[in-house]
Amino acid sequence: CAESAGASHPMELITLTPFDLGLAASLVLLLALLSWRLHLGVEKRVLIAALRSAIQLSLIGLVLNFLFAQTSFALIGLWALIMLAIAGWEVMARQKHRYKGVWSFGIGTLSMFLSSFSVIFLALTLIIGVEPWYQPQYLIPLLGMLLGNTMSGIAITLDNLSRQAWEGRGRIEARLLMGQSWECAISDIRRDSLRAGLIPIINSMAAAGLVSLPGMMTGQILAGSPPMEAAKYQMMILFLISAGTGLGSAAAVWIGSRRLFDNRQRLRLDRLTGPER
Repeated sequence: CAESAGASHPMELITLTPFDLGLAASLVLLLALLSWRLHLGVEKRVLIAALRSAIQLSLIGLVLNFLFAQTSFALIGLWALIMLAIAGWEVMARQKHRYKGVWSFGIGTLSMFLSSFSVIFLALTLIIGVEPWYQPQYLIPLLGMLLGNTMSGIAITLDNLSRQAWEGRGRIEARLLMGQSWECAISDIRRDSLRAGLIPIINSMAAAGLVSLPGMMTGQILAGSPPMEAAKYQMMILFLISAGTGLGSAAAVWIGSRRLFDNRQRLRLDRLTGPER
């Protein structure tokens, strides 16, 4: 029988052609031209960044096509560890005063592993209930969003912690001389650092839906999902990101602050790189 006039049809996904991408890329060229005209000096960096993003996204598209075609736990786990390692490197690269040795890479990486991987496992097994839980169509995108946001929070937390400890070393040592423990001597810096790391995700949650449509919701709507279903998924990922960022930042600030003191509770800023970095 004929469909009723009011029946709804699922929206078809509109594919982009190379010409469409070229039109979008022309706007980046316009931005580079504007930078050159105004003598901003960033036109080269803009073009290189745009080229890098195009190459990286094309390569990840090919990799995900391969991963989505099978459900090998070993391959998917390897890719997840690669994502974690890259995120750990980015956390290290954003520090003004880095921790020396393996700690510069290990603190952020361990904190993200403890927080992001535990949160994503909980989400896939208990909340979404996908079978198997490591199905790449769910695991890779969700883990990517979780790692990306947790990475930013941990990077801000560790940067504030090391910078304030370096600048306030006199105050910290005075508290230690007065008999305070290392936890008390650096407690205000730890609180400020953790608060700074949580501000971005708090702002994102507060502005979601009013100021902006977050990426996951926008992507699902463009792919044809019902707006309400897209909103529910976006709420879920925001809650997961907030939990992952909070747990990861808390772990990073504890491990990082403990590393600043030795077993005799002496401040050891020689474990950080100096201001020349």
